[in-house]
Amino acid sequence: MSRKSYLERVTKETDIKVNINIDGKNNYKINSGIGFLDHMLEQLSKHSFIDIDLIAKGDLHIDYHHTTEDSGYAIGKAIDEAIGDRRGITRFAHAYVPMDETLTRVAIDFSGRPYLIWKVFFTQSKLGDMDTELFKEWFQAFTQAVGANIHVENIYGVNNHHIIESCFKGLAIALRKALYITSSNTIPSTKGKILNDGKK
Repeated sequence: MSRKSYLERVTKETDIKVNINIDGKNNYKINSGIGFLDHMLEQLSKHSFIDIDLIAKGDLHIDYHHTTEDSGYAIGKAIDEAIGDRRGITRFAHAYVPMDETLTRVAIDFSGRPYLIWKVFFTQSKLGDMDTELFKEWFQAFTQAVGANIHVENIYGVNNHHIIESCFKGLAIALRKALYITSSNTIPSTKGKILNDGKK
C-alpha cells in the first residue's frame, strides 16, 4: 500500500507545495523562507520517517504568521490524504522526549476529531526571527488538517530552543507510532469508519 500524497495550497497570502511519503526514509527538503521553522520541520521528518518535500512562498514582508500556519495546514492535510480511511493504522500513540534539561510529552489519537491541547510556555518572544507564539499556530493548523487529537505538554524545561524542538520531535515519534500499519487490515474504530471532521 502506497501512502503518498502531493498537495498544493495557494491563497493570496501563501503558495505551498508539499510531497509526503508516510513510509519514507526520513528524507526531507524544506524551504519555507523561515530558518527556524525549516529546522523544526526537518526534525519532524527525520524522527517520524515521513519524507517531506515542502516549498513555501509567503508574505514574509508582513510577518511569518501566514506561512507558518499554512505550512501546518498543508503538511497535515497531505498526511490525512496519504493515510486515506486510516485502515490498519495503530491510531493511538505517545512519546516522551528529553532534551537536556527539558522534557516534553506528546500524545495523539487519529480519531478524525481535531482537538489540540497546548501546554507550552516560553520565556522569550522570539527564537531567531520567529515569534514563539507562532508555534502554537502551526500545531493548531496541523491538528485541524490532519484530523487528530494532539496533546502537547512541556513538563519542564528552561531553554526555549530545547522546549519547542522537543515538541516537534515528540510529535514526530508519536506520528511514527500512530501511523504504523498493524497486522489487522481493519479501521481502528468500533464505528467502522473514521472521518476527518476538520478537513479544509
